[in-house]
This record gives sequence, C-alpha cells and structure tokens, in this order.
Amino acid sequence: MRAFPFSTLLAGFVAVLVGYASSAAIIWQAAAAAGADAQTIAGWMTALGLAMGVSTLILTLWRKVPLLTAWSTPGAALLVTGLHDVTLNQAVGIFIFANGLIVLCGLTGLFARLMKIIPHSLAAAMLAGILLRFGLQAFSSLQNNFLLCGSMLAAWLLFKAIAPRYAIVAALVAGSLWAVFAAEIHSESLHMTFTLPRYIAPEFNFSLLLSIGVPFFLVTMASQNAPGIAALNASGYSAPVSWLMVITGGIALAFSPFGVFSICIAAISAAICQSPEAHPAAEQRWKAAVAAGGFYLLAGIFGGSITALMEALPVAWIQMLAGLALLGTLSGSLVQALTKENERDAAIVTFLLTASGLTLAGIGSAFWGLVAGGMCYCVLSLARRAKL
Repeated sequence: MRAFPFSTLLAGFVAVLVGYASSAAIIWQAAAAAGADAQTIAGWMTALGLAMGVSTLILTLWRKVPLLTAWSTPGAALLVTGLHDVTLNQAVGIFIFANGLIVLCGLTGLFARLMKIIPHSLAAAMLAGILLRFGLQAFSSLQNNFLLCGSMLAAWLLFKAIAPRYAIVAALVAGSLWAVFAAEIHSESLHMTFTLPRYIAPEFNFSLLLSIGVPFFLVTMASQNAPGIAALNASGYSAPVSWLMVITGGIALAFSPFGVFSICIAAISAAICQSPEAHPAAEQRWKAAVAAGGFYLLAGIFGGSITALMEALPVAWIQMLAGLALLGTLSGSLVQALTKENERDAAIVTFLLTASGLTLAGIGSAFWGLVAGGMCYCVLSLARRAKL
C-alpha cells in the first residue's frame, strides 16, 4: 500500500470507470448492430477488458510511464452505424483488417505520414458526420422519456460546471437512480457471471473492408491514437510511437476473433493517471496506470455482468449516455473541421455526406464522404492556386 497510495489506486479506478461509463453503451450498440446476442456481447466485453488490461500492464511496466490503453470510442460509434446488415463473421473480418493496418503503420513508420496525407479538417468532418446521429438520438429520446433523460442531462450539466471530469459518471448515476426509482430496470436480466469469449471465424468482404474497415482505421488513428500520443507528450512523457502502434495493434489483432475491435492509446482516461492527483511525483504516476490495468482485468472478468446491466437498463438511458459522452468529441470535431476558412467547403461536404447514411455500390457514407470531400479539397485548392 505504501508503493500504491490510495490516491494512485483511486486514479486508476476512476480512469477505468470513466472509460466504461462514457462508452460501454456504445460498444453494446455496435455489437448489437452486427446481430450479436447477449451472450456474445458479454464475451466481447470480457475480451476487451482483458486485452486492455494486458496491454496497459505491458506498456506501462515496459516504459515505466503511465501508458493507458482503451478501445476506440469514435471507432465504436462508426461501427454502430456501419455494422447493420453485417454478419458477425464479416465484422470480425473488418476488425482484423483495420488492426492489421495499424500494425503495418507501426512497422513501417507510416503513422505520422498518413496523418499528413489526409487533411485534418476532412478527417474531423468525417468523424463529426458519424457522431451526429448520437447527439440527435440523445435529445430526441427526451420526448418519450423526459424525466429519465432530463435527470441525466441535468446531472451532466451540473458536474460539467463544477467537476467536468465526472460529468459522465454523474449522468450515469442519475439515470440509474431514476430508472430504479421508476422501476424501469429489468431486474431479471441482472446477474453476476464470467463469460468466456468465443472464437468467431472471420469473413472478408471487399466492399465492407473498403466502406467500413478503411474509415474505421482512419478514425481510430486520427481520433484515438493521435490524441493519446499528444496527451502523453503534453504530460511530459515520451514513448516510441511506432512500437506503441505495433504492440496495441498486435494485441487487438490477436484478440480480434473474440470481439476486440481495437486497442488504442488512451487520451481522456489516461490524463487522469498522468495528472498530479494520481501521484505528486511525475516519475511515480506509472503506478496509477498499473492500477488501471488491474481494474481493466477485473472489468474483463465481470464482462458478462456489464453486458447484463446494459440489457437491463432502458434503451433511452443508453442513448442519452452515449450522446452525452460523445458531445465533446462531436463539438471538437466540428471546430477542427471548420476552423480553416479555405477548407470549409470541402469539410462541410464530407460532414453532410457522411451524416446522410448514403450507400453506393455497397460502400457506406463515411468512405464516400471522405472521397467527395477530398475531391472538393483538391479542386478548390487548384483553383485558388491558379488565381495567384
């Protein structure tokens, strides 16, 4: 306990709690979109918890810096919209493809170069288009579940003003308490259990890899790994980026047939372990990440219970929590997409086309949004240069 003071253990626990509270509902929706039943989703949550715990412990103990991993929340949001009418076998094929690309980026050092090829405004606009439906869904749920969703919104707003780090946790607690008070929880679904992940044979479909796998890879790298590396550097720590991609992508690749869609460098939850609240001495904060790794393993062991809780709670609770959790990412993406005046037209085309849900030649809107926005960007850039 002297080696791991209470504040350090608490930081690790809060980091994992915030990570799960902010996006476990989105993971549940993504798996359900692919047709996964409750037992399969429970296995996915087990595999994700174990994979994040193992990867966090490996990286942190290797570098002795607070290197926390997480699933890709923006990537999961993309999967919610993209995995409808996709079989579980095809979904696993997409996971393997995207994680393989991440490993390849790490081995070849292409990560930084790839981020320079695609204009940041277009990547941000694509992400905003993917996330728009979550925000709309959250607030439309107020119509039929005003008291439940209203209590969550009020708790989120209050804590956003006084303790922003815990705003999502507050919304989760408020919504859960109201659901209990209003007897809206299906208690027969609640149970404590360990669910073994089951192997799902991958199936590779070219159009799905192009329409879902490529955007999923880009969103994961641009919206999860890049901020994670930036947060690590901003906290005064460093690590070999290419090897981080190889290790996290490799672990995700190995676990992909069991439902692990991604393992990335965490940003928001990692910042909790990298802050002075975790430990006064910066060189000792890696212990908070070790504690988080342990809590991840516990969350994996009880993955079935987390899934049962998601199944027992009202759908409106899940929709509101997911929407509130993604508000910051959505607003930040819109700001990044529209900041540069000479790129706004291309960015808004990407945003609207992605949000439209259009499907052409069996390929989804995220890919076409990026293609159309890229064409606008190139044409308008050439036109501006011709006028000079």
